[in-house]
Amino acid sequence: MKGGTGEHSYATNSHYQRNVFYEIQPVVIENVREMLVEVSFPGCIKVADLGCSSGQNTFLAMSEIINTIIQSYQQKGENLPEMDCCLNDLPESDFNTTFNLVPSFLEKLKMEVKGRCFVSGVPNSFYSRLFPSKSLHFVHSSFSIHWLSKIPDGLENNTRSIHIKDPSPPNVFKSYLNQFKNDFSLFLKMRSEEMVPNGHMVLTFVGRKVSDPLYQDCFQVWSLLSDCLLDLVSEGVVKESDIESFNMPFYNPNEEDVREVILKEGSFEISKIETFDHIVPYKIKCIKEEKEEDQSLQMEVGKRQASWARCITEPLLVAHFGDAIIEPVFNKYAHYMAKYLCVSNHRPNMTLIIVVSLTRT
Repeated sequence: MKGGTGEHSYATNSHYQRNVFYEIQPVVIENVREMLVEVSFPGCIKVADLGCSSGQNTFLAMSEIINTIIQSYQQKGENLPEMDCCLNDLPESDFNTTFNLVPSFLEKLKMEVKGRCFVSGVPNSFYSRLFPSKSLHFVHSSFSIHWLSKIPDGLENNTRSIHIKDPSPPNVFKSYLNQFKNDFSLFLKMRSEEMVPNGHMVLTFVGRKVSDPLYQDCFQVWSLLSDCLLDLVSEGVVKESDIESFNMPFYNPNEEDVREVILKEGSFEISKIETFDHIVPYKIKCIKEEKEEDQSLQMEVGKRQASWARCITEPLLVAHFGDAIIEPVFNKYAHYMAKYLCVSNHRPNMTLIIVVSLTRT
């Protein structure tokens, strides 16, 4: 993710992720309460947010977890525990922006827990071990596990797209699926070693309803970004060999993909798998009678969507293509998105969200 608090940063453009958390918040609360009963209200609780990124969203989730713990102990008449809050992301993540928010996070906690809540950063891939054995009571991860540990092998013939897109060769989808299965299985194995028995985990990620990975709405952002990069190739701004060798390390699974990996890995019991459609913001309609004003609105919407796409992709693009392409590619993205959102017969743009509640067996 793009760090900092600037116009195109993740912290500034992660409203969509925040809105999704508000929808899945009851699931998190329910799992925290169940966990506390099953682990018998311990004197010290360790919780982790994996793939925390940077900005207010990190503490939105952690605040809800901590407040639920406090309320549950008070309702039970138990002495409040010490709480160890661990924030994990890749080492290159902007931890400084996140840590600058720690004082306000602690200040908002109830007076009874002052000096009993501790926040730390854990910079490493969550596809590796992060914590001591049997130390975690609760794990939360949102909008992270659809990011793969690496670009899948065997994509040499995926030369006209940066992801899975019709007419991608059949092996492209298989490579992405296999990478997701391997990564998600490894993620579960690592967490199974770190979590206490009856610890709970809530995972939220982008999915898809259909089994066909070439379905046009599986993740439209990559199709639009591919088109923008191909335009820059035709204009001589980007080398054709550069786009041929670039693929996004991202896979949005369907529910069966997720269930299959969990059952095969075997360390967790599936408490619940829920899916829901979330409307992508800024959907607009064309108004032919007010054409000039509408075109201005379309462009504004396109720019907002471009900033959202930019905040989650800029570091990857810069690492491969260099920073000179960033402004041209996202200017084009804004134009493409404005046109895409303004097709008069286009249905609301929906993204499927998968929420998985797991218990360590």
